[in-house]
Amino acid sequence: MKVALVQVASPDAESRDERIIRIERRLRGIEGADLIVLPELWSAGYFHFGQYESLAETLDGPTVSMCSRVASDLGVHLHVGSIVERAENGQLRNTSILLDPEGRIVHQYSKIHVFGYKSLEASLLTAGTSLPVAETPFGKVTGTTCYDLRFPGLWMELSNRGVEIVIVPAAWPAARREHWRLLTTARALEHQIFVIACNTAGEQEGVALGGHSRVVDPSGVVLAEAGSGEEVLIVDIDPDEVARVRKEFPVIGDRLAVYENLSN
Repeated sequence: MKVALVQVASPDAESRDERIIRIERRLRGIEGADLIVLPELWSAGYFHFGQYESLAETLDGPTVSMCSRVASDLGVHLHVGSIVERAENGQLRNTSILLDPEGRIVHQYSKIHVFGYKSLEASLLTAGTSLPVAETPFGKVTGTTCYDLRFPGLWMELSNRGVEIVIVPAAWPAARREHWRLLTTARALEHQIFVIACNTAGEQEGVALGGHSRVVDPSGVVLAEAGSGEEVLIVDIDPDEVARVRKEFPVIGDRLAVYENLSN
């Protein structure tokens, strides 16, 4: 299985429409991929908080519509990254979307842990309340988003549900790049899953983004890592590796069902 991580910059001077056109050209130049992955809020720009209201869109808005056309034309699964979604109740959410090779939505996830540290995300967006898992030709797949990497209980629940591949779109700053590396590796290793983590590049509103998108296998081996600028990172993975690793070293089966019941 060939995965393409499209590490995108979202410059302040570039409009969303200009960026969508530019990234569509980039996507259409990718050959032979089975899965293409984009970063968190790449079309709006994560740190463009003042534009969230005006750039919010529905699941059939400009970002998803472009990606749907590309997925269908190329015959690939395409993870849109995430958008500022305007839900039917008017609330704004940070929602990621996976499209199948016909351009249909097969998975959507609204970020559960909205970020508050030096960020307005938590005050502008509503947290998600569900954790869906998609059945795909390459196994059980789900998405978490950026800050979700810091919450091990969420990841334990994912592996308890049998998830084999977790796609992580992010807008992780360069200042905490080593946390990004540590957490993506740790989550893959401790839950014996593939972590496909696509970060943002460039600078937004004076914040340098970390880049270094990466793929980590179920043994915690980093199969590939991008640099700090815009880049398309192509990685070959074998989804069957999850079952082999879990069979050889069955750590998940040794978990206790409940740890909070242990005595002091």
